[in-house]
Amino acid sequence: MTCQVRLPPEALDDLGGLYEFLLERDLLATERALSAVENSFGMLAYSPFSCRKALHQKSPRWREIVIPFGRAGYVALFEIEDDRTVTVTAIRHQREEDYH
Repeated sequence: MTCQVRLPPEALDDLGGLYEFLLERDLLATERALSAVENSFGMLAYSPFSCRKALHQKSPRWREIVIPFGRAGYVALFEIEDDRTVTVTAIRHQREEDYH
């Protein structure tokens, strides 16, 4: 069964910030990064429990998906709400520390 991947306003703001940061530097990289995020969210819809458990969360329903891109990539924090819904709560570059 496929889950719905929800992005509340906070996660959309994070994604917008990453987009703006890359857009100032390289349009092609921006398009590739968005494609990497979309592909990862596609996988997330099919197999959310295959992602690593979030270290700073108490519940095993909180997970992180690593989104490879360039030398580092991104990390998205998400919660498995139920067997049909996954909510992405934050998206950050892997070198940032404040996404929890």
